[in-house]
Amino acid sequence: MHGNSALVRLRMSVTSAAFSSALLARATLAHAQPVHSGADRGDAGPAGFADLVEKVGPAVIGVSATVVAADDDNSPGHSLGPDGSDQDMPGQVVPGPGRRGGGNMPKPTEMTSIGSGFFISADGYAVTNNHLLAGSDTADVRTNDNKVYKAKVLGKDSVSDLALLKVDGRIDFTYVKFADQPLRAGDWVLAAGNSFGLGNTFNAGIVSARARDLETGPSEDFVQIDARINRGDSGGPSFNVHGEVIGVNSMIVSPSGGSVGVAFAIPADTVKTVVPQLKEKGAVTRGWMGAEVQSVTPDIAESLGVNNQRGAVVVGVQNGGPAAKAGLKRGDVITSVNDEPIKSANELTKKVYAAAPGSSVKLAMVRDNAPNSLNVTVGKLAQSQAPAGLPK
Repeated sequence: MHGNSALVRLRMSVTSAAFSSALLARATLAHAQPVHSGADRGDAGPAGFADLVEKVGPAVIGVSATVVAADDDNSPGHSLGPDGSDQDMPGQVVPGPGRRGGGNMPKPTEMTSIGSGFFISADGYAVTNNHLLAGSDTADVRTNDNKVYKAKVLGKDSVSDLALLKVDGRIDFTYVKFADQPLRAGDWVLAAGNSFGLGNTFNAGIVSARARDLETGPSEDFVQIDARINRGDSGGPSFNVHGEVIGVNSMIVSPSGGSVGVAFAIPADTVKTVVPQLKEKGAVTRGWMGAEVQSVTPDIAESLGVNNQRGAVVVGVQNGGPAAKAGLKRGDVITSVNDEPIKSANELTKKVYAAAPGSSVKLAMVRDNAPNSLNVTVGKLAQSQAPAGLPK
């Protein structure tokens, strides 16, 4: 991002005592049923969103989790920016007992992280953001009739920034479904979430762009929307005009931590791929190559003597990793994976992630201005190997 803009998560962090008074929800929970359609006026957009809000509102939830972090610059509420500088998270961090005094070592600080989520089944499965939960294995879920339920954290994935919760004891929660078709730039979108911890809030806008590649975020293609999602909306759903989920609110770009109409949602296709694995095994299995790559820009191509070249240039190879064992070197420009051309580092990363650990992938590349190729036996990505800048 350019200038003073910061890419920030949408979690709020407050003391545990403040949470119960912060979340105020007034609507009535409907009987469990999938939400199939909204105002039925087509994708051009409804005359108003009230009917759609009534249908999808009961499926949107507030999510809170008690997290413990060291009272230092990397505690919840701070994030390292692309240049390594410290950036405030949107939302005040109010620590509890144990603040560091002069000369003391960092002490654990307990706080409550507040965000959003939504039910995807009548029996209590719900989606939210991974960064909202930190290291917690439980969360509190507040429905829009102001009832609170204890939820288990079934699985978390730092790469996609998704997590799956389960609320037991009921089989009649209202839930929503994911869209089968992605929206186009210019289509209407309705973003929902637990803004500022006050209860369900809705903001309308349009899809500004698709397939946004954020160098400081997960290696996924984000949906960019201009709806004014705010602090606490993290993990909430964004809907099309039929009441189908097109994305999960994750980040905003802002110079101040407040909404400026530049927001990013994890696309529904990614969620539909990740959630079944979280449900089955609590984690997502991805391939790993052990190489750091960067998209080839015109300047990089010129410096490498490969003008008009597209692909991903290798800027680092991990000792003992699959790429190093296969002979990949710094400066190699990877142009295709299994004979499928790639245009960017993001495309390469996604293809490697999709490869089964133990399988072999063929990399075509340019080395010393000459075509070359090699096969890499892909390893398994561990949480400790997730891209830098992502919560572990």
